Amino acid sequence: MSAHVRLVLRLFAWFLFAGALSGAAFADSSHDRTQFGHNISIGPGEEATAVTCFGCSVRVRGHVTSDVTTFGGNIVVEDQGQIGGDATTFGGYVRLDKEVKVQGDVTVFGGQIHRDATATVSGDVTNFSGTGWVLLVFGLPLVFLGALVAFVVWLVRRLMRPAMPVAA
Repeated sequence: MSAHVRLVLRLFAWFLFAGALSGAAFADSSHDRTQFGHNISIGPGEEATAVTCFGCSVRVRGHVTSDVTTFGGNIVVEDQGQIGGDATTFGGYVRLDKEVKVQGDVTVFGGQIHRDATATVSGDVTNFSGTGWVLLVFGLPLVFLGALVAFVVWLVRRLMRPAMPVAA
């Protein structure tokens, strides 16, 4: 393997490693909650700073001081639960039951909003319903990621190709 290929592979591995650590390195506090595939529940009297869920849902009965975000999951706020920031879901729904409060905006991409008349939202309520938004939000980044992987494979193959002598 040539020195150029090793260099490119080392740089690529370093960027992947740094990207994986960046989320943990910049966490605000130990009250942040992030899950992949496991639902998050904030119980009555419980407090969390920021809540993020990938492929799962969030149920808030207590208090979240910042934002609640789900990708491929739902947000349910009930039993006088409170969200101090925004509630955003991609590919899910938001349900706001009686006497709950959201201090920021409520945004739904590819789902619906179910809101009780006594629920309070201090910011804007935006609903981009339909599957087209979900495909745009999730599909477009996957296309770019696929193009990046194809470029790296092409680059590695090009650098590994043996040099052909020029015929005189």
